[in-house]
Amino acid sequence: MRPPNSKKCEVPSHGGQNGGDQAFHGKCQSCDGVEKPSHSRENGVSLKEHRGTGSFNGDHTDALSVDGAKGSLARSGHVDSAGCGHDGCLHGNNGSCMACDDQESDREQGGHTLDDLFFFNDEEEDDIDWEPSARRVENRWFCLNCTVPNLDEVTHCQNCHELKGSEVAGYDDFKTQISQTALVSADTASQLVSTAIGFDERMLLHSEIEIKPNPHPERPDRLRAIAASLAAAGIFPSKCALVPPREITKEELIRVHTSDHVESIEQTKNMLYSYFTSDTYANGHSACAAKLAAGLCADLASLILSGRVRNGFALVRPPGHHAGVKQAMGFCLHNNAAVAALAAKKAGAKKVLIVDWDVHHGNGTQEIFEGDKSVLYVSLHRHEDGSFYPGTGAAHEVGVLAGEGFSVNIPWSCGGVGDNDYIFAFEHVVLPIAAEFAPDITIISAGFDAARGDPLGCCDVTPAGYSRMASMLTACSEGKLLVILEGGYNLRSISSSATEVVKVLLGDSPSHSTDAAAPSNEGMQTVLQVLEIQQKYWPVLVPIFASLQALQERSSSKYVNGENKLKRKMLAAGPGPVWWKWGSKRLLYEVLFEGFGPRKSKTKGK
Repeated sequence: MRPPNSKKCEVPSHGGQNGGDQAFHGKCQSCDGVEKPSHSRENGVSLKEHRGTGSFNGDHTDALSVDGAKGSLARSGHVDSAGCGHDGCLHGNNGSCMACDDQESDREQGGHTLDDLFFFNDEEEDDIDWEPSARRVENRWFCLNCTVPNLDEVTHCQNCHELKGSEVAGYDDFKTQISQTALVSADTASQLVSTAIGFDERMLLHSEIEIKPNPHPERPDRLRAIAASLAAAGIFPSKCALVPPREITKEELIRVHTSDHVESIEQTKNMLYSYFTSDTYANGHSACAAKLAAGLCADLASLILSGRVRNGFALVRPPGHHAGVKQAMGFCLHNNAAVAALAAKKAGAKKVLIVDWDVHHGNGTQEIFEGDKSVLYVSLHRHEDGSFYPGTGAAHEVGVLAGEGFSVNIPWSCGGVGDNDYIFAFEHVVLPIAAEFAPDITIISAGFDAARGDPLGCCDVTPAGYSRMASMLTACSEGKLLVILEGGYNLRSISSSATEVVKVLLGDSPSHSTDAAAPSNEGMQTVLQVLEIQQKYWPVLVPIFASLQALQERSSSKYVNGENKLKRKMLAAGPGPVWWKWGSKRLLYEVLFEGFGPRKSKTKGK
């Protein structure tokens, strides 16, 4: 399968301090060159065979679009709705496909939605208003594990090798066990709980209603797969407490978002389905699901600060780190991490650290806190000079006004980034800054789309890598750690990675000790770039930058010296093939024009 290359398209920038136009790119499938997971049962999650295919088909119905913050209904023949002119509206084309590094295509995209990824041809589209949902889906099936399309005659997914017709198994066992789980809240007995989980089945009702020719990657099976894995591993519900679900209040939300944004999300409960951007959907249950997700995150943060719970994992959706002050985008409706951070501050935290390891930059979280020095935001993400979604998160974005220096971006310059690069960045940037900042609580925006096999992220982080990163962060804020699910679209990858992270929360050592291997050249350059910028704000980085820079110079000098030594050897007289001395062109000249006779000697003065 060859996905098309990405193409920039511009939409209105988010609000807040960093105004101006910002290029955004739609999230999409990409990369068929990643390492493939096996079909075997992994961490208790079994995707069992099921009769029938996963192809999608159906007649198209006009989409309903949320008209800015007002929530009014607008008919649209295409899911890329036209802008309404309201300041908080983020309609308009908002997407393009991000392809593998070594794949090239000169074809310009017409719609830049998820549909463009799966159904493209190399000929230019004459009608830019073509309807993606009306396209015929024949002889194709979509992988349950990673949503990548495959030809009907193929029995295993070409991206992840999942068996055709698989389905998530083990969730029913989880549901039977969850009723026996102990509840922990501010009203329960004061016994210390090691790890609390935030989950509610109503978040599974948030799904894309409009029938499209391909499944949306942000789907309910993401939660089912993780829950099944935790149950199969004997972790949850047996070893963890459950936080009673509640919907976040409007008063809590408007501390993060504008009232117009909150109202626009609330209006979706009166619609069959709606779209905030071409790939950010809502249905009649989405407002409730988003409020449940934010409410669970807020309550977990409060319980951790109060000492009732040592740490927690928010198994929630829809995700949140792209949701800004006044816009929903990138599959996100409310910003769960931001809500949790403000709940923690209300519960007594003076300083909050947010570490975002989702493969996409959390532009919404950065926007919300970029002027607040009490919240330190650190993000590790693919950036590629702004060509990777959402285009923000360059190393020079350090915050504004009082918050200058409290946004730390580690922007990878390419895909394929793995454990060694992430661990290296943690050791030389994240942990030193976190130690100097000394937070009262650490919140992880835990997207697992940088995991090996993810169709959107195309990176190479393993469950062991996530386990190691979580373990390193437990040393911050005296173990007060809240992990919030963000992205991640390969069911096997997210379930195994999330399970390893929860094991660390329960006190287990990292699943496999990641060896201290050197980072890639690209990873080293990114870390040096970040250190050079951030040392101005964090003195602890000054000796680290000097040490790594000296190491880099020594490595470069060794390379140059080795190259010069080889050149001297080639030019010096002595034994060895004659073309080392002459070079291939000189040898050819001698053979053709001077023959093989004895060469005239060159003597000084003659």
